[in-house]
Amino acid sequence: MALHVIVTAKQVIDPDMPLSAMRIGDDARQVVTPAALPPVVNGFDEVAVEAALRLKDGHGAKVTVVSVGGQFNLEIIKKPLAMGADALVLCQDAAFPDLSDSMVTARLLTAAVRKIGAFDLLLCGRQASDWDNAQVPLLLAEMLDIPCIPLAQKVEVEQDRVVVEQLVADGYDVVDAALPALVTVSNELGAPRYPNMRNLMAAKRKRPVVWTRADLSLDAAALSACVEVVELLLPQRSQACEFIAAEDGAAAGEKLAATLHEAGLI
Repeated sequence: MALHVIVTAKQVIDPDMPLSAMRIGDDARQVVTPAALPPVVNGFDEVAVEAALRLKDGHGAKVTVVSVGGQFNLEIIKKPLAMGADALVLCQDAAFPDLSDSMVTARLLTAAVRKIGAFDLLLCGRQASDWDNAQVPLLLAEMLDIPCIPLAQKVEVEQDRVVVEQLVADGYDVVDAALPALVTVSNELGAPRYPNMRNLMAAKRKRPVVWTRADLSLDAAALSACVEVVELLLPQRSQACEFIAAEDGAAAGEKLAATLHEAGLI
């Protein structure tokens, strides 16, 4: 039987969006972005998709991508299909929160993975670029009761084990675990492939599987948040410019050095 790899992917606010384009919603708990600036697939998740596709290239693996959220931009979230993934499962329901709570997100993904069925390897991006918590993969592995190897720069499968080059402070360690297992993938693995025209056209024709809260058999308790967002604030920036006046360049340099010293900058 072919290797089955599941990859989690999240739709996020474009991290390259200028701060000036963002504003905080009236409830002070969510970021509102202009409609002209669409979301993107989390960059680390794209790298995890690339890791899965390399296993597909080398082992003929089947790659299923799963994402959860309140609503999706189909043109954006179908990118993993355009990259070469075989199937896309969207867990979409208005009852799902904005996924700022890692525990709720992990519960949703756990229900989705169990509904997908048997798998060999679960790949996740090392973190999401919106909240940067890096908690969901660890919680997901715990809920599924499978081994977890974080921060991979290379992922290989040998018989019934996954072999990973795991990033450490001064290089990497080679770590392995029995399948099924979960691995979080870092951008040191390399850039994700760019979808070619053939895959782009194929992705447009593919329809994702869509599951609602009812399909996942989730009760209200599963969606009960463990963390409350009290208030979001955009960072406030200020700047000031002081001109150094002196008789000549040498004197200006001395005065600049003295000013910076007094300010504790040098």
